[in-house]
Amino acid sequence: MDAEINPRKNLIGLDRDELASELAAIGEKPFRAKQLWHWMYYHGVTDFDAMTTIAKAARPLLKELFCTERPDISRLETSEDGTRKWLLKFDDANEAETVYIPETDRGALCISSQVGCTLNCSFCHTGTQKLVRNLTASEIVGQMMVARDSYGEWPLGKDVPKSERMISNIVMMGMGEPLYNFDNVKKALKIIMDPEGISLSKRRITLSTSGVVPMMQRCGEEIGVNLAVSLHACNDELRDQLVPINRKYPLKELLEACRQYPGANNANRITFEYAMLKGVNDSDADARELIRLVRGLPVKFNLIPFNPWPGTRFENSDPKQAKRFSGILNKGGLSAPIRVPRGRDIMAACGQLKSDSERQRRQKTGLSA
Repeated sequence: MDAEINPRKNLIGLDRDELASELAAIGEKPFRAKQLWHWMYYHGVTDFDAMTTIAKAARPLLKELFCTERPDISRLETSEDGTRKWLLKFDDANEAETVYIPETDRGALCISSQVGCTLNCSFCHTGTQKLVRNLTASEIVGQMMVARDSYGEWPLGKDVPKSERMISNIVMMGMGEPLYNFDNVKKALKIIMDPEGISLSKRRITLSTSGVVPMMQRCGEEIGVNLAVSLHACNDELRDQLVPINRKYPLKELLEACRQYPGANNANRITFEYAMLKGVNDSDADARELIRLVRGLPVKFNLIPFNPWPGTRFENSDPKQAKRFSGILNKGGLSAPIRVPRGRDIMAACGQLKSDSERQRRQKTGLSA
């Protein structure tokens, strides 16, 4: 994917209007854009010669000017529990991680929105990597396409029913804050949701934010996906330490934004993510305060065992206390399951992503890159 080697324009990540404009500029009719869209996003085809509904006479020019490339795979790791993690390299040699988490009858793809992160959440490994840049729509969509390539979930040659696809859900919970890259995330998710392509329902997509309050309303109105909020504390004093963006948008403003989130109701609740940190935010009193804090909001909790990373000062809550914490929330009328950690052995669990972490580990241990 080196631009000097391959100067062709990548069509992945263009919306329908942009694709039509590119083709109109070389004299192609509007129907050609619809054909290409179908081949790229429904069948996942990368070779123009394999796009059999496109006239043979048109294919050489398309091959000369365009490509349909995904990010390069720098490294692929598979956990003992089946979790799969890709380190993906982009045209400028920057990298980001993408994770697939399998379940019995479904699976979620955790997609990154930035290289690095600005939020510096103290318990998150990604926060120790400075923000390099936003990912483009092409690079965000490309993560989904790499994963579908890996699992052979394109219908070409075999019709894979949606009900049987391993990649059934997307969570924008990878590296970065999606709402700080709103335009590219919106564009990418619209492409993924397009019914004539990948066609993933908005009900199967969850966007996770640390609390960028001014963008939450737009997320609900313009994208319409499920919302998850990284809460992690029941008061401003603690949340200021754990999630520093709270100093800008404190809990009162965050909870009001949740209350106003379009589409949120008891049948479609907002998820509050809560990392269980031993002796920090896991007391019985914390659980009771959470019940008071969210009273009247259509929310559920996702209690996340802390996933350790090199250099962290935090520890995971004692399992007995985590279960007690969950039970208090349950008795208070809140759904609060404890997530089963996945992919810890390959640093793919929640809060462990960092694109240069493996390279650093290998350098420290004397292994080759």
